[in-house]
Amino acid sequence: MSVNKVILIGNVGREPNVRYYDREQAVASLTLATTERGYQLQNGTQVPDRTEWHNLVFWGGIAKTVEKYVHKGDKLYVEGTLRSRTYDDKNGVTRTIVEIYVNNMEMLSRTPQQGAAAPSATPASPTASAPATDQPPF
Repeated sequence: MSVNKVILIGNVGREPNVRYYDREQAVASLTLATTERGYQLQNGTQVPDRTEWHNLVFWGGIAKTVEKYVHKGDKLYVEGTLRSRTYDDKNGVTRTIVEIYVNNMEMLSRTPQQGAAAPSATPASPTASAPATDQPPF
């Protein structure tokens, strides 16, 4: 048995790049930064923050959601799988890139409509009546 699953919480590093192909099928890509906070050792040595950059790829409906609602600086929770691919750059050098193909995403940033209210950690009751909004259902 093997498992290929990635879970990240981080900040979007650039505006999403969205492309369309074959009958309105979308693919979106963006970078996500995750940061391990620095700390101080007992001997006084300061260990700095460590930021890792991740290449994320979204397909289909989730890519359209990314195009509409995700922006640079937003905080995201994503789940997906690791995939690597190789290509030859313009100088003929073979490069390898590792990407995370996202299959689940939650937006953790506050939207302008939420104002100062904290995002809900639990979903609303399905029987509760909620006002219609342009917000995605997550």
